[in-house]
Amino acid sequence: MSQSSTNEARYQRLSVMIVEDSQPMREVLRAMLQSVGVKNIIDARDGQHAIRKLSEYQVDLIITDWVMEEMDGIELTRWIRNDPVSPDEFLPIIMVSGHTESNRIEMARDAGVTEFIAKPLTGVGLIQRLVAVVEYPRPFVRTDDYFGPDRRRKVESFTGEERRAAELRDRDARSA
Repeated sequence: MSQSSTNEARYQRLSVMIVEDSQPMREVLRAMLQSVGVKNIIDARDGQHAIRKLSEYQVDLIITDWVMEEMDGIELTRWIRNDPVSPDEFLPIIMVSGHTESNRIEMARDAGVTEFIAKPLTGVGLIQRLVAVVEYPRPFVRTDDYFGPDRRRKVESFTGEERRAAELRDRDARSA
């Protein structure tokens, strides 16, 4: 069996919830997911609707818009990560937003979003995020004020003197 058919079979088994207040955008996301083999797709029009649906359906992944009336994607993410009645605090969450300022991306990350994708969406961008959360899940971290995927993208394998020596070599290489 080829790698692509293995991945397609894996995605066929995924259950994905799309949380988006715009019906046309839900349809675009649905078509993109179906193009990689996702068959079980559940729609929700906002965060409150998603919470109700999460009590009815088991999902493997949420793709949520940020800006929605009633309950936005950040509030939904915080509920999933921190509420005692959340069905799965480890649920991967991909946030979709047209607001791509660094402080907004940091706010999403700090709420516990697993991946962030900017609008306008591309099929390639969505697939990359899907592969990231399915094939390469990040470990979760719990601190006094945060619970969610490890926010560090680059994991250093060096500590102490070894790390400082590596940083000096990197700096010297850049200035050469």
